Amino acid sequence: MSESNIDGIEISVSNDERRDRADAENSEDEPKHRRMRSLRKKALHASTKLTHSLKKRGKRKVDCRVPRIPIEDVRDAGEEQAVSSFREVLFARNLLPERHDDYHMMLRFLKARKFDVEKAAQMWDEMLQWRNEFGTDTILEDFEFHELEEVLQYYPQGYHGVDKDGRPVYIELLGKVEPNKLVQTTTVERYIKYHVQEFERAFREKFPACSIAAQKHIDTTTTILDVHGVGWKNFGKIARDLVRCMQKIDGDYYPETLHQMFIVNAGAGFKLIWSTIKGLLDPKTSSKIHVLGAKYQSRLLEAIDASQLPEFFGGLCTCSNQGGCLRSNKGPWSDPLIMKIVHSMESSALRDIVQVSDIEETVTGSVRLRALKVQMLMILDPL
Repeated sequence: MSESNIDGIEISVSNDERRDRADAENSEDEPKHRRMRSLRKKALHASTKLTHSLKKRGKRKVDCRVPRIPIEDVRDAGEEQAVSSFREVLFARNLLPERHDDYHMMLRFLKARKFDVEKAAQMWDEMLQWRNEFGTDTILEDFEFHELEEVLQYYPQGYHGVDKDGRPVYIELLGKVEPNKLVQTTTVERYIKYHVQEFERAFREKFPACSIAAQKHIDTTTTILDVHGVGWKNFGKIARDLVRCMQKIDGDYYPETLHQMFIVNAGAGFKLIWSTIKGLLDPKTSSKIHVLGAKYQSRLLEAIDASQLPEFFGGLCTCSNQGGCLRSNKGPWSDPLIMKIVHSMESSALRDIVQVSDIEETVTGSVRLRALKVQMLMILDPL
């Protein structure tokens, strides 16, 4: 075993690792992409061995840190094993881009397909194809939804505050949706792009900010749908097409991001429809959805502190200085200090990945393990 230092990074190299390095140096005649693939395969194997070595019964805590802030990540041992196996399958099929090499993302896809690896891999493949065709990876930079303020008048919705566990709260006032006026302001295609953009913003900004504020990993939301006044006028062909398209995107490409949903102000007619719809849903999904009548306030307050809940839902918040709660964007993601940490995490992770890629052809071992950890953009292990 020997140690060296490259750009301030300590590297421990074992005899086996020196042999791997020699193999890489002696294979200069091979195409570069083949050498890189070989090295990535060894890195995957090292990561898998590390995962197996940490296995314990039940759940374990993964203590991760952002600058001076511990982030708790409780993981089930069985799920870790499943993710490790799924990761190997994705890698072998060349379906694991660096930006999506994320434990929690892979776990969500496995859960969506009840841990059937083949079905989850097919779902993952379709997700990657869609992202490439839709331009999802760069949609935050490429798309500007300049009509948002006007759209919110006809489709009131937005994130506001966090629940008692620190998850972002998403709200829609469905009874106030005016589809005909909405399509005079924007197109269905542009609204879908905005919908996808907001999902990407949640993963890049809102979930990391909430994780830092709560000091534990967060990647799901609590949703409130107010159906007061919902009628046929709200669900004409335009509205049905829009909802159907958003549901497909949510279910196929961003699965398992809902923690729980409260449908409030549900009248007798809606409850009758729901009793039919519920029977068609997966029991695990339907168990997350709570259909409540007009007396819903106490249930919401069990999940969301009054200071985080809008006054029109029985809370104490008005956001009067920001144009109302649905215009305020209230939450940890609006805290400049927290967002500075979030952006520094992302910049540091990308910089470290590039740094490791530059030396990956000649150095194996702990640097590569470091790269695998760094790719978890929301939580960084202490180095």
